[in-house]
Amino acid sequence: MSDLDQAQQRLLALHEAAQPSDGGDAVATLRREARAAFAEQGLPTTRMEEWRYTNLAPLARLDLAEPAQEPVDCPPPDVPAHVQFANGVRSEGAAALPAGVSIDGLGDGADLGQLAPAKEHPFVALNTAFLLDAARVRVEAGAQVDEPVRLDFATVGEVPRLCQPRVLLQAAPRSRATVVIDLRSATEQGGFLRNAVIETHVEDDAELRVVLLERSHPEDVVVTHFASRQGRNARLETHTVTLGGRLVRNDLSAVLAGEGAECRLLGLFLAAGDDVIDNHTLVDHAVPHGRSDELYKGVLAENGRGVFRGRVLVRPDAQKTDASQSNPNLLLHDGAEIDTKPQLEIHADDVRCSHGSAIGRLDPEALYYLRARGIDEPDARRLLTEGFAAEILAGLPVADLGESLGEHLRERLGALGS
Repeated sequence: MSDLDQAQQRLLALHEAAQPSDGGDAVATLRREARAAFAEQGLPTTRMEEWRYTNLAPLARLDLAEPAQEPVDCPPPDVPAHVQFANGVRSEGAAALPAGVSIDGLGDGADLGQLAPAKEHPFVALNTAFLLDAARVRVEAGAQVDEPVRLDFATVGEVPRLCQPRVLLQAAPRSRATVVIDLRSATEQGGFLRNAVIETHVEDDAELRVVLLERSHPEDVVVTHFASRQGRNARLETHTVTLGGRLVRNDLSAVLAGEGAECRLLGLFLAAGDDVIDNHTLVDHAVPHGRSDELYKGVLAENGRGVFRGRVLVRPDAQKTDASQSNPNLLLHDGAEIDTKPQLEIHADDVRCSHGSAIGRLDPEALYYLRARGIDEPDARRLLTEGFAAEILAGLPVADLGESLGEHLRERLGALGS
């Protein structure tokens, strides 16, 4: 039996020990079917094309306690959240919600799994098998919400656990809102497995911006599955910022199901030490007159490794599609590595599509220019790296986030001597 097979058996044993029971018959059915799906699929291996560059060996080495089922104390986030979860369980206390927004719990689970079926992804199956709580966010039809809706998911405690955030976002027709999902470590103890599933419905003429922050302990394993579907003239914008984690895998899919739908996917990731950060994206142009724009930037330091696979699918009837994709990467040290594969799959003939990637080091002429003006080399390298990342951070739809994340990045780069 391989290490991953043994890890799967330990996770199934945790499920038996946890015996989640809240939520009624419908939720119990979801859990039961998801457990069977996870048992059948197992954990992905590098023999699978989608996981070819990402070895789950760090997950196999985790020694996890069963998921928490009761609320625990949690250090508050820097900015008060509208809902806070500790180890996947909702905590007491929350900021008042903006008008036009409601946040419910698990409910009967009937609206979960529509965009992220357990049978199609082993980590979605694992999340659903342990389904205990959820944040179901709905923006009412026509609501124009200026205040960001903030969801805080923290790992806490001295014992590493399996933590499984579950989020459902629903933007009703003609609504507009921004949602910030903060997945953070709030403990000195590492070795957690955080496995999040986020399903997003953007209905006709709605506009939704989602900021996904991943700030994890250097020993944590993080898996996030984000699945979205957009209606007619709907607009989705995602900002994924990953700063830390021993092994991070982000799967993001967007289905443009209504004519005139648009999506914009932006990402920034920093892999240092022996970190592995893997971003897999899929944009599915299912109907005509869709537009997508994708920009992911990677910063790789020390022996950090990044993976980017971006797939754009244009279906036969999706004429007049306009799609672009770009993945520039910056290598700061000789041991850093990036595996990048932007991919277009086009089955229509009246489209405008482009894609590309770039891998490089800091510009020696720019370094010389800064050194000539009295800036020492470590500071010059840090300034140029910050400039590379600034396009993503400056584009965040919440100004204070760009500033705080820029400071966090500055501290990380300073510690690296870059």
